[in-house]
Amino acid sequence: MPNGLGSPRSRASVLADMGERSAFVARQRVGRPRRARADRRRRWRRLGWIALTLAVVPLVAGGAMHWLLTTPRFGVASVEVRGASRLAPETILTVAAIPRGTNIFRLDTTGVTGRVESLAEIRRADVVRELPNRVVISVEERRPFTLVHGGRLHWMDEEGRLLGAPAEAVTSPLPVISGLSADELASMRTAPGPKARAAIALIRAIARSGSELTAEISEIDMSRREGPVLYTVDGVEVRLGSEDWEERLARLEGVLAQVATQDVRAVDLRFRDQVVFRRGEAR
Repeated sequence: MPNGLGSPRSRASVLADMGERSAFVARQRVGRPRRARADRRRRWRRLGWIALTLAVVPLVAGGAMHWLLTTPRFGVASVEVRGASRLAPETILTVAAIPRGTNIFRLDTTGVTGRVESLAEIRRADVVRELPNRVVISVEERRPFTLVHGGRLHWMDEEGRLLGAPAEAVTSPLPVISGLSADELASMRTAPGPKARAAIALIRAIARSGSELTAEISEIDMSRREGPVLYTVDGVEVRLGSEDWEERLARLEGVLAQVATQDVRAVDLRFRDQVVFRRGEAR
């Protein structure tokens, strides 16, 4: 078509670029290169802030730590003992040895715990800082289990640790342990020996056998080589031997019921399937 106009039936023709690109437009940089420069500037600013932070934070932290460790604000003003009933709190405070004014953050809580737990009456201790200036010592005391006779009476806990002498006359609901040497008694303040552990095991076996037998036995003598010797509240000596305690204690309950009205001073249960009596002899 001479006029250059197209129609639906005419072939598509290539249209010429009618615009001009000036020299200014041809050299212009747009979009991506400009953003790249802005990103580089932002990265450098971030790195600058990070470097400044790394330089300043240690100075600030060091100053804050020095203040925490030296200010009187955190000097220990009071120490409280919780959980003590048998042992005087003053005794625990003396052993804990925490001077007033000690910086609470410098306090060696592990050392304090060890000193308190060195007391025979204390099973476990826990030391807690309560800011700003208070320390709490929580203790778990050892509980009296039965009495041990060694020149005088001592309380013993169920692990075999001696707890000290009773403050006044007492009676124990469980048999009293006797026949331990001075060395064995001394070991019970830190690590109970085999005889003490055997006596505890026997008391537990007696307790499992029933309340009637527990009430009948008053003493367990651990001095004999052939094994523990029991004494009843009526003064009857019972040789139990060193083994098969459960079976022999089961027999003992019936035996004591039979000899209650007889003049029997000793019972020997060390022989299988038989019981040996001794009559009319004093203990």
